[in-house]
Amino acid sequence: MMTTPLRPQVLGLYRRLIRMGRSWEAANPRDTPTERAYILEETRRLFKENKGITSEEQVAEHIREAEARLTMAEHYRNPYPRPVNLPLRSYAHKDGKKTGKAVQRIHELSKPIYIKSIDNTSKRK
Repeated sequence: MMTTPLRPQVLGLYRRLIRMGRSWEAANPRDTPTERAYILEETRRLFKENKGITSEEQVAEHIREAEARLTMAEHYRNPYPRPVNLPLRSYAHKDGKKTGKAVQRIHELSKPIYIKSIDNTSKRK
């Protein structure tokens, strides 16, 4: 169990996300149940997945990501993560082709905070 000074902030963020998921109203009323389910499932999955993190630095990074995703969902009225544009002097990865270290570094540095948990999930599969 997390015993960092950030624990109250984490619990408050969790409650805020759950409340938002329960009261969410989609732009298209037919999508409301689907989007509510997505918010609640994603919140529970990510908090459960990261419950063992004890490093204050990592916890703070995950808090920043959650707050960014929450802010974007409220602003755009869309709970799903926004797509990421590749930076200049970069290219899309082609199957069977190895990506160079410089390009990998550019991609990693340009990745917005709100997409990190999604990217980590896709790498594990």
